[in-house]
Amino acid sequence: MATLLYRIGRFAFRKAWYVVAAWVLVLAALLGGGLALGGQTQESFTIPGTESQQTIDKLTNLFPSAAGAAATIVVQAPDGQNVNDDPAKSQISAVADDLGKIDGVAAVVSPYSQYATNAISKDGTTALVKVQFDGPATSVTDATLEQLQASADSLKADGMAVSYGGEVFTSQTFGLTITEGVGVLFAGVVLFITFGSLLAAGLPLLTALIGVGVSFAGITTVAAFTTVSSTAPMLAIMIGLAVGIDYALFILSRHRSQLAQGMDAEESAAQSVATAGAAVVFAGLTVIIALLGLLVVGIPFLSVMGVAAAFAVFAAVSIAITLLPAIMGIAKGRLAPKPGSRAARRAIAAASHDDADAVVEGKPVKPSLGGRWVRIVMKAPIVFIVLVIGLLGAASIPAFGLDLNLPTAASQAPGTSARIAYDTIADKFGPGYNGTIVVVADITQTTDIQNVLTGIRSDLEAVDGVATVGPGLPDTTLDTAIFQVVPTTAPDAPETKALVERLREMKGEVQAQYGTPFTVSGQTAVAIDVSNQLSNALIPFGVLVIGLSILLLAMVFRSIAVPVKAALGFALSVGASFGVTVAVFQNGVFAEQLGVHSVGPIISFLPILLMAILFGLAMDYEVFLVSGMREEYVKTGDARRSVRVGFQHGARVVTAAALIMFFVFFAFVPEGEGAIKAIALALAVGVFVDAFLVRMTLVPAIMTLLGRHAWYLPKWLARILPNVDVEGESLRGHIEEREWAALHPGDAVTAEDLVVEGAGEPVSFSVAAGSTAVITGDTAARRLVGAAIAGRIELSSGHLQVLGHSLPSESGRVAKRVTLVDLDSRRLDGTTAVGEALLERLRLSAPPFRRVPRDAVDTLVARVNAALTGAGEPAIDIHRTIGELSPLAQALLAVALGVADGSSMLVIDAGEGDFARPATPEFAAAVVSIPDAGSTVVLGVEAEPASHAATLGGRPLTRIALHRSDSAGAPGSTELSVPKGGLR
Repeated sequence: MATLLYRIGRFAFRKAWYVVAAWVLVLAALLGGGLALGGQTQESFTIPGTESQQTIDKLTNLFPSAAGAAATIVVQAPDGQNVNDDPAKSQISAVADDLGKIDGVAAVVSPYSQYATNAISKDGTTALVKVQFDGPATSVTDATLEQLQASADSLKADGMAVSYGGEVFTSQTFGLTITEGVGVLFAGVVLFITFGSLLAAGLPLLTALIGVGVSFAGITTVAAFTTVSSTAPMLAIMIGLAVGIDYALFILSRHRSQLAQGMDAEESAAQSVATAGAAVVFAGLTVIIALLGLLVVGIPFLSVMGVAAAFAVFAAVSIAITLLPAIMGIAKGRLAPKPGSRAARRAIAAASHDDADAVVEGKPVKPSLGGRWVRIVMKAPIVFIVLVIGLLGAASIPAFGLDLNLPTAASQAPGTSARIAYDTIADKFGPGYNGTIVVVADITQTTDIQNVLTGIRSDLEAVDGVATVGPGLPDTTLDTAIFQVVPTTAPDAPETKALVERLREMKGEVQAQYGTPFTVSGQTAVAIDVSNQLSNALIPFGVLVIGLSILLLAMVFRSIAVPVKAALGFALSVGASFGVTVAVFQNGVFAEQLGVHSVGPIISFLPILLMAILFGLAMDYEVFLVSGMREEYVKTGDARRSVRVGFQHGARVVTAAALIMFFVFFAFVPEGEGAIKAIALALAVGVFVDAFLVRMTLVPAIMTLLGRHAWYLPKWLARILPNVDVEGESLRGHIEEREWAALHPGDAVTAEDLVVEGAGEPVSFSVAAGSTAVITGDTAARRLVGAAIAGRIELSSGHLQVLGHSLPSESGRVAKRVTLVDLDSRRLDGTTAVGEALLERLRLSAPPFRRVPRDAVDTLVARVNAALTGAGEPAIDIHRTIGELSPLAQALLAVALGVADGSSMLVIDAGEGDFARPATPEFAAAVVSIPDAGSTVVLGVEAEPASHAATLGGRPLTRIALHRSDSAGAPGSTELSVPKGGLR
């Protein structure tokens, strides 16, 4: 991965304006698509498959007038008057009649109707008008709501107070405010302090804002085709902004350090993307995987939120590894710290892997704050372990009282119409009237409908926790009847959850007595079902996330202790974050200071969403701190020193990243609404705790205590786990190989001390471009060396470059430019015509949508015929089948097919047939005459065709002889050696 990122970084640096233009086009296309399609967010908290949702779906078919969304209009008489007075009664009744005529309204129940359930308060000052729409809340249009409000507001002219409640009037939409901008401003200040440069500080902000624009535009486009909660884009903005700044910070910090150390700007950009960028990709993938893991919970609105946030993270990662190096390419050396500045001297001192007592340009470099802190922690690791665990354990205690539910109008800001309606109903009628429970009875099995409905109503009224039950209302076909059950407690109260369970438990008793099955539904029951399913998924999802973190970190750090420690630290961070969130939003601690409008249950999806996001961020900090420790440990083997040096290198950037995320998240708390406010606080606390207490205190303390045992990994497990090269070890090898390859610009192939497993001792040789090399020796050894040259197998050791590409790091590129031809193979179909075989190969190798020239086949056949004539054999034509050709003609056709691939080099082996032992000069000349003059040919035979010739077929000749070594003279040995002095 590091090598691939290295190439991406170098490409973006060189083609900077093309990359910038590509991202501008992506942003413009997504924004244009979203605006053109008119995507709008909507609220739809449903879970298919639950009893409440199945009941709503059933009502949609059988009792559509009762299946749609509901609203409540709260009318209060003027002071000293009563809604039962004739003037008020007539006015309210007239408005109710008008409401029933509005398009989209299915039914209206006047407070004076026989079907109304206690719709007038005991003191006679307040009346409730119930409105039933003909579809769910997501289908109720703004025009319908405006007409409804215009009609009901006419009562205000008579001095009445009117407010509106219900899910269609409960605003759960969120928007950006100036406070969020202050968070970005704080992030900019942290970046400026970190870099000491306005230009460098502005880059992460610029790339993060572009990423946020891309993700927001993408979500808006998707919203035109499916239901997207308004929480989703705000969550994506919050997450995308935070990770976008941090990911750019990691890469840019590495780039500036390397520039200060004198590295070329292009090389520095490529290496920064390959090393810091690899950690960014790993961290981003962990966040994306965790967020996409929300799909397995099976809740549509949560799945959409997870996918939206994952898309924002994907955009942030993509921009960090492509757009950022492109901007580096535009800025070039201007991003380097000024010579002699503190930032430059710190970077140069860091190159020595120890800033203790470092002196740069004659000036001492004081130990960094991170360096001083880690020394303190390492002096008494047990003390800090106990303190951190004790503190976070105490902060987690409130989490044991976690109560989950979906938001109600009680969470709306004071003064809003929905909040006024909610408070008025609770005060005048009781809290349960804000969340009636709908009981739906199947009355198809009874003929005594009226008595059955009366009996069921009486049984429901007798249930503990029920305030009142409305009369059973059957549909026109007498298939279904509904009861409005009013609880004694608020819709989000734990007692209401218990009531729903009690009602469901009595279904069997009612069916046995009346022969009438029933189900429990309504908005309150839906919210409870959502909360229950999320609560049930919380522990399995937590186990999945923690298990995933252990597996991923074991792959990265090749250790057991490191991932286990990281997972336990993550659990502590999550517990503390839950605890603080419950204390504020559920228990009311500092609620007023943080602008919390009301306390109550935590929004249902917060815990599982928090675990998914915080998991990725925690692994991000873990990788950046511990990867430096591992790199130092691999170099020195000194476990204690590796903790100190690795911490010093990563502490500054992790501190800056954590502070940025904290400020960005916390900025959404003061002015945020509902769910966003709680999510923002939970993330802000989680980031702060995880970065400063867990990763920067607990981690070095535990690593110090474990010593070299921290890096233990059983051999059997090391063989199973794939090696994820986040530290860029393979990149360093690639850079060394590329620098070595650059020393041989005129060679098509250069090998130095090349060892291929099974092919003998080290061999060195060079082959000039456009020449011919003949490898002689054992068939197996020849084929192994040829396959290594063609990039098909890895070399065991030594150096090898082919066509300017180093191996094995660029084996993919080599394989595309080198064709392997085995003359001993019999894979060609004997019934295929020569022309058809060549044409098919030419078409396969041609670029897409490009036709093969008409004379291409004739040209290749002419070359084969020229070679056959020189060898004294008759010519062939395109209509001859392959089976009719002579052995030599078939061999030369195989070479022509290799030429048809369009490769720059052919590696041909004669195998063990007649052409291999001994190969005649005529045969070898015929073979090398078919490829283009500029192509390089490597021919493998058992014995060389011309021992004294300097050329072969008009091409310069290089001999590579592979001999069995004296020590490996046993029969069947494949151990080969090279004559002293090398082979040329």
